[in-house]
Amino acid sequence: MLELLPSGADHVVAMRVGGRVDADDLQRAIDAIESAKKTHPRISLYTEIDDIRWMTFTAFLRDLGYGLTQIGDMGRYYRAATVSDKHWIRHLVRIENHVFRSMEMRTFRVRDKRTALVWVCQPPPDHDGHEGAMA
Repeated sequence: MLELLPSGADHVVAMRVGGRVDADDLQRAIDAIESAKKTHPRISLYTEIDDIRWMTFTAFLRDLGYGLTQIGDMGRYYRAATVSDKHWIRHLVRIENHVFRSMEMRTFRVRDKRTALVWVCQPPPDHDGHEGAMA
């Protein structure tokens, strides 16, 4: 299951993931990301990961395919906040943070989800590096 959440900031796509994720769930997330990218030069992602059990094979292929299309577009992503108490998620985000250096990634414990949302909702800097501008 993937549920889109209100974020409080137009440039942030927020979601909660848990249980079984299928291709339709993943497509909803992709559509929300692409919609945000149409109206904002840089976007941020907020993800709460509950008790995710598995992803269908079709969802996995769609995720992989979409991820590959985004490699050349990584400059469009500003921040990613992942909220989870799962240790393996924290390790995965740490690795991704080293691989995808154009986007700042952080993990937060479930008890700190409000802090995560405040952090990820900060507007990206404009092209001159000024914080808070939305070109």
